[in-house]
Amino acid sequence: MNRLSRRHFMMGSMVCACFDSESVRAKEVYNLPQADQLLRKAVDAHKIPGAVLAVGFNGKCVHRYVYGCRALVPDAEPMTWDTVFDMASLTKPTMTALAVMQLVETGQLELDKPVSKYFPDFAVNGKEAITLWLLMTHYSGLPPDLPLNYDWSGKEIAVSLAMQSGVINAPGTKFVYSDINYIVLGLLVEKVSGQPLNVYVKEHILSPLGMVHSGYLPERDEQSIIAPTQYDDHGVMLRGIVHDPTARRMGGVAGHAGLFSNAGDMCLYVQALLDRLAGRASRFPLKRETLQLMVTPQQPPGKKDLRGLGWDIATHYSTPRGDLFSDKSFGHTGFTGPSVWIDPVDERYVLILTNRVHPSGGQSIVKLRYEVASAVARGL
Repeated sequence: MNRLSRRHFMMGSMVCACFDSESVRAKEVYNLPQADQLLRKAVDAHKIPGAVLAVGFNGKCVHRYVYGCRALVPDAEPMTWDTVFDMASLTKPTMTALAVMQLVETGQLELDKPVSKYFPDFAVNGKEAITLWLLMTHYSGLPPDLPLNYDWSGKEIAVSLAMQSGVINAPGTKFVYSDINYIVLGLLVEKVSGQPLNVYVKEHILSPLGMVHSGYLPERDEQSIIAPTQYDDHGVMLRGIVHDPTARRMGGVAGHAGLFSNAGDMCLYVQALLDRLAGRASRFPLKRETLQLMVTPQQPPGKKDLRGLGWDIATHYSTPRGDLFSDKSFGHTGFTGPSVWIDPVDERYVLILTNRVHPSGGQSIVKLRYEVASAVARGL
């Protein structure tokens, strides 16, 4: 970053430096002032500490905008294009679902088989009929998360809790977004591949795509570039440690959360995905016909909540689509703040990275995501 225009605003009794990245904005191909202004207003209104916006169109990133701070406490730090974020549930479609589909391509996993084929202990408490397909689309009937109302820690206990979990709906009957679905899918990747999930992802997804700034369990010397999230139960600011409490109890690597990444790497990922869907040369590590299953409706027949095998298409979580992305578009969000929405019809995407929970829990940005996506679509 070459030049920074600096402004100040008050947050409680603390003066926070707010930075507007002029050097990044100078590289725009498309001028999208409304989208930039929405993010700027959100920062100035203390809804988010800062944000990184990336817009892709016709095969390249055509707009980048960086504004605000990546950290507010203990000291203000400027947001930068290369800031690394806790991607939270974006881990699900980008890494875990992709890993599962790679193993489906090689015949090591079968989507229509019950989970109990791979984990016999899973076939209890109404889960006997749950298939990998139902896990991928969140129609399994499993509850949203493992119990967190008592102290437990360790992956071994998490596995036991997942295996023994009951259901809250009959499998295949209702869409309920569940972290347990992707915890189990991550465990399946590990069992079938014989590798820890983070190792598998690095070798089979991140490295082939050239995503050198992404991964799980960031090293201590990398943490200065990571956007912190919030204080944990012991008053420690989480920075480079996964925010999701279940993933944290599991050691930081899980199928539903744990990935850290930045805008540059995510743009590589999304563009490679679009290139593969379009039939062009691509480094995306999956065949086109297999990828189509991830991004087109695959929910049980007759169900109105539309999910691909990993990606969200049309559910109550789909507000990051805005009002102008096509009905063929898809995307996902993360609790900590990141979101991406991708439209293969016009080959465009909008990526918003922010640590909205920093420093003390934050506010909802559902409306902000919707408005930014709409402004981007109008601008393009």
